[in-house]
Amino acid sequence: MKKIIFVTATRADYGKLKSIIISAQKFRQFDVSVFVTGMHNVKLYGNTYQLIKKDKIRNIKLFSNQSLGNNHDDILSKTIVGFSKYVKKIKPDLVIIHGDRTEPLACAIVCCLNNIKVAHFEGGELSGTVDEIFRHSISKLCNIHFVTNKIAKKRLIQMGELDSNIFITGSPDVDLLLNKNLPSISEVNTKYDLDFKKFALAIFHPVTTDLKNLKQNIKNFIYALEESGQNFILVFPNNDLGSKIILHEYKKIKSKNIKIFPSIRFEFYLTLLKNCNFIIGNSSSGIIEAPYYGIPTINIGNRQNNRAKLLSIINCSYNKKNIKILINKFFKKKFRFKKSYFFGLGGSNLKVLTVLKSKRIWKLSNQKQFNELKPKF
Repeated sequence: MKKIIFVTATRADYGKLKSIIISAQKFRQFDVSVFVTGMHNVKLYGNTYQLIKKDKIRNIKLFSNQSLGNNHDDILSKTIVGFSKYVKKIKPDLVIIHGDRTEPLACAIVCCLNNIKVAHFEGGELSGTVDEIFRHSISKLCNIHFVTNKIAKKRLIQMGELDSNIFITGSPDVDLLLNKNLPSISEVNTKYDLDFKKFALAIFHPVTTDLKNLKQNIKNFIYALEESGQNFILVFPNNDLGSKIILHEYKKIKSKNIKIFPSIRFEFYLTLLKNCNFIIGNSSSGIIEAPYYGIPTINIGNRQNNRAKLLSIINCSYNKKNIKILINKFFKKKFRFKKSYFFGLGGSNLKVLTVLKSKRIWKLSNQKQFNELKPKF
């Protein structure tokens, strides 16, 4: 029996890993545990670890590594200490992490220093911010890579990763995106006490490399939402450096047309996404998930620089007048673009389990080697 630890630190990465965790726990050859940390254990964000328990995920370890607005270095050091103790107790054969945040970086460092294999989801992606640096750093610490597309695989090969250890599985959340059994919009409205006939989703995260302009940028964003007079479902930002500034400005919002939520359960969020006029802000949800439904994305600023370039993604500066013009445009007429499946066609959990059940990956050496590309003259 192989011991596997999954790491989840946010509502977003749990939504992506959920189907794989549930599937893996059904197989007798896997002893699965879940290290639950990060925003899941912050009361302000709704203590979302409770949702994991409701999904009947077994063998959960809760570890609190942060409070509101902690610096990345503080979170990194706390996570390293906590996860180090945990892996010494569990002694896993494999740790599975996702994305580009501080927690997977910390866990990858622990595994590298303790000779433990690591599998990473969604390496090889670009964004143009500090998250991209984290993502590439995590990839270099990992042995196995589950990527969303051929372009991401090519980038990892450029970084010296072995072709044979990179598996194109698509993004795990596509399994849920294409699920025909998502909650109905009436169920969502009842659960979250919503009564909007027309609405847009809004999510604005801090850009940690541009904190000096954050206060003005979020003021412009809120001004455009309020002045438009339209309906918005506004979700809290990630708990990154600068989130206190954003949440302070959210407290000043008085418009009844803007309903604010610390977190929304992923399946219910997807139903809202399917039914909204558009999504606005700087969340990766506008880049990855929205195109699967043909939903327009008003992408503000540079947080998602270099991500997928699609017709449904309309880039906009922080200028409040420009933001307001786009808001009015997409509320005046309900646009739908051709659906894009850039991040996979579903079935990701089955593809991942096929890899995990193969004998080869368990025989991989934990000592990585840089794969030198042959120069082309």
